[in-house]
Amino acid sequence: MGIRLIRPAVMCMTGLLGSVIHAADTGPASEPVKTLGTVVVVGSRPTSLPTQIPTTIEGISAAEIQEQVNATDSEDALKYFPSLLVRKRYIGDFDHAVLATRASGTGNSARSLVYADGIPLSNLLGNGASFTPRWGMVTPEEIERVDVLYGPFSAAYSGNSVGAVVDYVTRMPTRFEAHVRASSFGQDFDVFGTDERYTGQQFSASLGNKNGGLSWWLSFNRLDSEGQPITFATKPLSSSASTRGVTVSGAIAERDPRNRDTLILGATNQNHTVQDHAKLKLAYELTPTLNLNYVLGAWRNEVTRESQSYLHDATGQVISSDLQRNLDINIDGRAYVLAPADFAASRGELEHVMQGLSLKTLTRGTWDWELAASHFDYRKDEIRTQAVMVAPGVFAPAIADMDGTRWTTLALKGIWRPGGIDGAHQVDFGAQQEVYRLRALVSRTSDYLQGAAGDRISASRGNTELQSLYVQDAWSFAPRWNTTLGLRAERWRATQGATSNASTTVNFGSREDTYLSPKAALAYQLSDDWAVKASVGRAVRMPTVSEIYQGSPTGNAVQANDPNLRAERSWTGELTAQRELSRGSLRTTLFHEDTRDALYSQTNFSVMPNITNIQNVDHIRTTGVEIAYQAADVLISGLDLSSSLTYANSKIVENDNFTASVGKRQPRVPEWRANFVATYHLGENWTTTLGARYSGEQFGTLDNSDPNGSTYTGVSDFLVVDARARYQLTRQCTIAVGVDNFTNQTYWAFHPYTQRTWNADVAVAF
Repeated sequence: MGIRLIRPAVMCMTGLLGSVIHAADTGPASEPVKTLGTVVVVGSRPTSLPTQIPTTIEGISAAEIQEQVNATDSEDALKYFPSLLVRKRYIGDFDHAVLATRASGTGNSARSLVYADGIPLSNLLGNGASFTPRWGMVTPEEIERVDVLYGPFSAAYSGNSVGAVVDYVTRMPTRFEAHVRASSFGQDFDVFGTDERYTGQQFSASLGNKNGGLSWWLSFNRLDSEGQPITFATKPLSSSASTRGVTVSGAIAERDPRNRDTLILGATNQNHTVQDHAKLKLAYELTPTLNLNYVLGAWRNEVTRESQSYLHDATGQVISSDLQRNLDINIDGRAYVLAPADFAASRGELEHVMQGLSLKTLTRGTWDWELAASHFDYRKDEIRTQAVMVAPGVFAPAIADMDGTRWTTLALKGIWRPGGIDGAHQVDFGAQQEVYRLRALVSRTSDYLQGAAGDRISASRGNTELQSLYVQDAWSFAPRWNTTLGLRAERWRATQGATSNASTTVNFGSREDTYLSPKAALAYQLSDDWAVKASVGRAVRMPTVSEIYQGSPTGNAVQANDPNLRAERSWTGELTAQRELSRGSLRTTLFHEDTRDALYSQTNFSVMPNITNIQNVDHIRTTGVEIAYQAADVLISGLDLSSSLTYANSKIVENDNFTASVGKRQPRVPEWRANFVATYHLGENWTTTLGARYSGEQFGTLDNSDPNGSTYTGVSDFLVVDARARYQLTRQCTIAVGVDNFTNQTYWAFHPYTQRTWNADVAVAF
């Protein structure tokens, strides 16, 4: 369990002993412990989502997370949501945990929005695995609940909401409270030639109080996690015999996703990450209806990435890369070249700071308004690597530095209720500004651990800015009828773009575009038990600053992404029928998304020479159905069930640059997804949960030329079973044990996911 569990465990056992003695002396306690799963919300902080819009919104409470989810990272709260998947490769995955939605895969991070208390966590500097939401700015212990709005049906959000909008509502105290939690986890990982045990620990503490009009919350979290290797050194099987090179053995024969023969030479990028997170939240009631809120969050990460060669020579000596030059090796009479970068290690040090300030009224009268600002700063973001290619055949130690990268948001929002809180109209309106600033520099260094930055290898920079106005009216125009009509106007600008290699810098001119995005939703209450809802909305997803400006050096020229990329334009609609059951609900939603100029990396075969970069895919169409069911006390008292099933037919219907992709399925969007959770309350103190997650066959390429998903760089189907048991020892103390991937499945999304992972935690609250 680890030493970090000792003190909380002693406190829990002391409380348990006291409970046993008390029960022996007096019989059943006169003040019983609250039944797990029963939540009484007192003075709950409202979600920032526009819940008045008649469209699909799903949520999960803190109590449900504690009962059902082995939560080590904040994104774990989304594990069983309908149609959602977070590509979390290991505990503490900070740079590849992309959120996938109904019609968007795990390579499209810019097609969803994630907020914490209304502060944006989405990293819209880019689109893809390196630009994931800043999940580390929220810890599982501070979550009060999570709400998800499916689709771009609110005018209050940019076109990045085309997939979903996620809002984390975090705790603020109403009285003095203190919390301590410690956990330990581990997995036995056995893939290719790696058979190791990886472990970790997590510790968190928080303290808060409310004194008159002032509420405050201070929290700290430390995560120390060993992840499994997430990449592997590979070589295509050589087609000709040769005697050149050092004879080695240990390579593993495999088939790549295209079913071509390949060799696995070793494991790379075995991550050890140590993350510290601290947060201060202040709320002050200037008047009974005017609140001032401030949030300061700091996240620090030290990560090491090591490699393991499977190769050895005739004497048993391990053969790995020569960091100074290429190394010739011979495997089964075929020659190969080990490059210095094949087994290069790296170190990273990151320090990010988030701030948010808001002033809002809560009159619930005719007028309410809010002024909010946020700032996210890459205070330090430095990755040091032993060897990178600086020119064809030339390798050197390097530093990748993103100092100066940041984003800032400003919003003025208002609500007008012309008939008061019970009137027929609620009009939301606002003005917003978002500014994203990318600064990326890769430099040579003499020593990858301690050396100073030297000559430039490559660099990218640029800014994007989005200014928006929106208005939407939620109107109950007749008994049992309500509608929402909205319009969003956006002006997008890109400026100061430049891409460099060692000797050349290419500057790009500024550009500007303007778009209108209408929204509409309609709902009818057929009866007390049945309701039908329909929504439609346009979303314009602007190119991110990295998509248009971040390039790479090629010889003495600079090959950059296209600075004239067009914005993605999507029309999304859904039709829902929902029935309220005696102990739950059943929802069926038909959805459709039609996207023009989708942004993907691909090769343009219509020009000579061919160009590979971020390009517009002309037309993608997705149609599907989502069924969600949840109920309490099903079959027997204390048994709660929730489940969902999603079918999505997502096809590329037009792509002039890469015609081989036409008619093929959109990458990383499976036809079938399903989730299932069963929670059983055994009396007042015990809760057990069984969960299952399923994702069907999918592809990682636009032309679907990678049918073998069950290997490195493939994208596989999977069925994963999780379990959790939680016991309320005393009113102040709980213990829990859980396992993710109980059946020990090996499954892939380019990288391998974790195998069977055990988790145990102790939590104490005062």
